Amino acid sequence: MKKSPPADSSLAPPLPSSQPTVGLALGSGSARGWAHIGVIQALKEAGIPIDYVCGSSIGALVGGVYCAGQLEVLAQEARRLDWRRLVRMLDIALPRSGLLAGEKITAFIRQLTGERALSSLPTPFWAVATNLQTGKEVWIRHGPTAEAIRASISVPAILTPVRYGSQWLVDGGLANPVPVSVCRAMGADIVIAVNLNADLLSRPETLHPPPAASGKIWRSRHLQHSFRYYWQQRGKQFRQLFPPLSRRAKEPSISIFEVVLHALHVMQDRITRHRLAADPPDFLITPAVRHIQLFEFHRADEAIAEGMRAAQALLPAIHVSIGRRS
Repeated sequence: MKKSPPADSSLAPPLPSSQPTVGLALGSGSARGWAHIGVIQALKEAGIPIDYVCGSSIGALVGGVYCAGQLEVLAQEARRLDWRRLVRMLDIALPRSGLLAGEKITAFIRQLTGERALSSLPTPFWAVATNLQTGKEVWIRHGPTAEAIRASISVPAILTPVRYGSQWLVDGGLANPVPVSVCRAMGADIVIAVNLNADLLSRPETLHPPPAASGKIWRSRHLQHSFRYYWQQRGKQFRQLFPPLSRRAKEPSISIFEVVLHALHVMQDRITRHRLAADPPDFLITPAVRHIQLFEFHRADEAIAEGMRAAQALLPAIHVSIGRRS
């Protein structure tokens, strides 16, 4: 069922143009979300105008940073991200309402967006979050950009919820994983949507690749080593969360992050299918990034390249639809 904006909302002002306006709806998808960077880069290089942007979860992060004019900075930071850098951004919050307080992540976002309010962004941007008490989606249109993004990426049980007025907000992907309806409400005549989770559950997927024949340490071990590095600094509290895996273990284990994220994506897959069927975008970009695990943020190069490839495949049709607007 199509959601309507809250009663106190005001739509983004219409753009003075006789040609169709273009909106970009960026979906949720954890580490796969770096593909959004490639999508935007491809559209901009091809001269496709982007008049409105909205995003859920990682889509809100990339979309908000783009509208703040810092997409290339984010791309550089994403490419530099490795497990050690990622682990340094983890601030354990137990026994609060999430494993991570998210203060370091908020600081990172604020470095990119500054103190800019949503209303001051050159390109209109709305972030999508979910009201934890009611389950309804919330369209964040006012206030600091960094806080709006932080609310949208608040994965339940991992990042603490964000207080927004009288509401507690969590990840926008819970209610609207690919926010096409939000783009239309903003005023977009043509909506280009990016779905990062297409066919994610179409066939069995192992959470970790098997050990390579060469005997190299595989990615889950890299994660363990990084956790141990952080673990030495944070002590007992972290050890209770992430006990070390024996090198002699016959089968790999998965982290609590992966358990929560995979469970959420099972639900989001079902919601995405339903909502895209009810309100399809004019163009749907589906980067082939299902091979990137949900917590593999260090694989930005692959994700960005695939996002660019997927967007480029639709450029001819998009140009025809918008009439090659300059």
